[in-house]
Amino acid sequence: MWFVDPKKPHHVCLLHKSIYGLKRAPRAWYEKLSSALLSLKFVHSVADSSLFVHKHGSQLTVALVYVDDIMLTGSSPNFLKFVISQLQLPFPIKDLGPINYFLGLEVNRDDSSLFLSQTRYAVDLLNKFHMDGAKPCSTPIASSTKLSKDDGVLLENLTEYRSLVGALHYLTWTRHEIAFAVNLVCQHMQHPRTTHLAAAKRILRYIKGTLGFGGTFTKGSSFLLGFSDADWAGNVDDKRSTGGYCIFLGPNIISWSSKKQSTIARSSTKAEYRTLAHSAAEMVWICFVLQDLHFFIPVIPKLGCDNISSISLASNHVLHLKMKHVHLDYHFIRELVQSKALDVFYLSTIDQIADVFTKGLSASRFSLLRSKLQVDAAPFSLRGDNDAVQVKKCSGER
Repeated sequence: MWFVDPKKPHHVCLLHKSIYGLKRAPRAWYEKLSSALLSLKFVHSVADSSLFVHKHGSQLTVALVYVDDIMLTGSSPNFLKFVISQLQLPFPIKDLGPINYFLGLEVNRDDSSLFLSQTRYAVDLLNKFHMDGAKPCSTPIASSTKLSKDDGVLLENLTEYRSLVGALHYLTWTRHEIAFAVNLVCQHMQHPRTTHLAAAKRILRYIKGTLGFGGTFTKGSSFLLGFSDADWAGNVDDKRSTGGYCIFLGPNIISWSSKKQSTIARSSTKAEYRTLAHSAAEMVWICFVLQDLHFFIPVIPKLGCDNISSISLASNHVLHLKMKHVHLDYHFIRELVQSKALDVFYLSTIDQIADVFTKGLSASRFSLLRSKLQVDAAPFSLRGDNDAVQVKKCSGER
């Protein structure tokens, strides 16, 4: 419905503030919130636009923003209370106390570890798609599964499949081990068939048997270690490769990916090298984020790969003539190696943790790699207090 003033038919309304629902409302809200944080001497992270850091002497405070949900943590509880009180002046903000639930993530803690899970979300997902009584299985995808765009019968209800796959994608935030299986079913969103739906429901059956699982974070060393792997020409339809990586800060996984490559690789070396370059780029970005947090890596980050040719290509410029078809953008990894900003090393396929992000595995192999990803049941049963607090902007003006 349009409002037209009969006396001034050619005039339009001038907004004094953004209205919820308009396209510019999120941007206006973010600008107002960031201005408030910057006025409190927070510094905007260069690497991540949602991260704000306040450093005063040995005191460090971090604010992480997602739309109108804000998480604050720091070394000084008194300063955290001060920040919240100052934010409550211009905004109707509610202090939710120590964090235990944030954007669907359940946070549990004891004296030695932090446990992140999405158990409540997973239970709701099983109920929504009527899989709460399904028989559990040991892996999210069988090692012999090869999904094709032409197998099976086209589904009549496309919305249900897309809703299921999208919900599973959000579950990978704490269930890293299902990333490859979810990536596989995501590739058939346009024209899903019965075989694709069966594969998606198998993921739910796996979740059914591992409902209490999540990611555990423990104290440990501060070195950065990555693993990179690729499954050459694994897609049965277009023969593109699937690349995967996982990056650890000490004993804890902080970044992971499973993605089909955008172009066909002419050799396994090219497929591995391309994923190696993406992994290196992610590690460089993580280093920038850690610098913004005033946390510096004491040793050179290391990146492991089980392809000797890719490692040689990254460190030896003489091999460049043999790989002219590799885009020059991927050769920036060689500059990182030569400048001693990154150390690429060889590891056996048996020790390649990123293998779980590139292909379906046997139950025993999958279980082994899942444990190395620190995905398991909660190591404790009682909920502990948390240093981080969550604040949320209340409903109303925006």
